[in-house]
Amino acid sequence: MIRTGLPLSAPFDWLRQGAADLKAGGFASLFYGLCFAAGGLLLFLAFRHAVQLVTAVTAGFMLLGPFLALGLYELSRRRETGEPLNLIATLAVWKRNLGCFGIYSLILIVIYLVWARASLVIFALFYQGGMPTLASFMTQILKFDNIEFLLAYLVVGSFFATLVFAFSVVSIPMMLERNQDTVTAMLASFLALVRNLPMMLIWAALIVALTVIGIATGFLGLIVTMPLVGHATWHAYRALIEPLPA
Repeated sequence: MIRTGLPLSAPFDWLRQGAADLKAGGFASLFYGLCFAAGGLLLFLAFRHAVQLVTAVTAGFMLLGPFLALGLYELSRRRETGEPLNLIATLAVWKRNLGCFGIYSLILIVIYLVWARASLVIFALFYQGGMPTLASFMTQILKFDNIEFLLAYLVVGSFFATLVFAFSVVSIPMMLERNQDTVTAMLASFLALVRNLPMMLIWAALIVALTVIGIATGFLGLIVTMPLVGHATWHAYRALIEPLPA
């Protein structure tokens, strides 16, 4: 079921294919990008005075991306099969496998809530000078002050990010196309990561880079970068998972 031996350049091929889907999808694809950008901006505005939460909340939002990108996966699937690239038809695609999508989202929400709590603990134990403002927080990061806090936060954040990435590489596309159950899809995603680890590390780095670019541009870049990642993820699924017998 899991393909191995893919070249290290495979993630760049997925991005090229995703870019073609984005161009073909037009407004339908960009609509989901607008949702990502609006959601990220709203979270930032809501928690800008609680920096100890904004990092975990924003990261958690972005890591829920595989679920939020369901419409993008459906657009890529439709382009692959020659069906019309209709935005309306993708809005309710979650109904196809509602139970499994619901279980998957609950698992991610639990992980996200634990991550948010761990973020608060890290701030309480390691951050010096009380709860920070956004300006003081960014100053410490840029000057590498309070290195113990930065290391602790990086280690904890990396653990949770890796955990979510491991279980979401191909799980949602698999549940969408095959009506696969949650546990099987998440296990297949984990095995795809483990059996193609060097290449998947490159894929993870590309996702992080595109996400950072999107956020760094005042969230406007997410309008393009998130649909690009979403469409590319569909092609990652196609490359990593053997197709069903005809």
